[in-house]
Amino acid sequence: MKPYQLGLYEKSMPGTLSLPEKLKEAGNSGYDYLELSIDETDEKLRRLDWNANEICNLRLAMEESGIPVKSICLSGHRRFPLGDPDADIRRRSLAIMERAIVLAVRLGVRLIQIAGYDVYYKPSTTLTQKLFAENLERSVRMAATEGITLAFETMETPFIDTVAKAAAWVRTCRSPYLQMYPDSGNLTNAALAYGGSVAEDLESGAGHLVALHLKESKPGVYREVPYGQGHVDFAAATETALRLGVRMYVAEFWHSGDAWRDELTANNKFLRAFLDRHT
Repeated sequence: MKPYQLGLYEKSMPGTLSLPEKLKEAGNSGYDYLELSIDETDEKLRRLDWNANEICNLRLAMEESGIPVKSICLSGHRRFPLGDPDADIRRRSLAIMERAIVLAVRLGVRLIQIAGYDVYYKPSTTLTQKLFAENLERSVRMAATEGITLAFETMETPFIDTVAKAAAWVRTCRSPYLQMYPDSGNLTNAALAYGGSVAEDLESGAGHLVALHLKESKPGVYREVPYGQGHVDFAAATETALRLGVRMYVAEFWHSGDAWRDELTANNKFLRAFLDRHT
């Protein structure tokens, strides 16, 4: 058995590729699994309505490629947040959560990364935080019923931008089905803002970290920064995470340009160089 697994974020590849094609490309580039995206676009949200034939075809593609889908990045709540003051939007947010859990069960996925937003496009208030808490509890109950783990991503907004903040929610919920799946790039920007360190922040989540997004960032820039051109200390982040028992990692970057296959391979080597030091 491998000492760790390195997955690949689906959006690292052209959107024109089918999922079976993405699975093959992930395997050809040396990754162990694929992380499926359910973002706020209508296109990705429609995946929650896949029929039995579509599910069967994807499961078959996983078997044929040898590359499973092992996690779902559920960022659709950015558009339909759990804490939105609008009751209709909250109902939609819970429906999205329920359907994502059902999709995970049907695909054999056990881990759903959830966004640490009470709201995104509206101001965070005492009310939105209260509503978020209520709907988070409902979400965890649904996930527990199906044996699916929900895990907070640390975000770029102050609501949950550190492991310490996510850990407070995990302790309040007190369910084995709510854990943490932080983002190295976002954590690095938060550490810069608050005068802390990523390693210390990760330590605050000891025992509750199920995976780690390995993403690059720059001060104030959270997306689409090439590896090695930002300020994330991948050596320290991976050493700490491995020591704390994290064994699932995902290379999170975005497709850009025609040389994307070369980029997949190069980024795999870049990240494994850090992970292999400590395993």
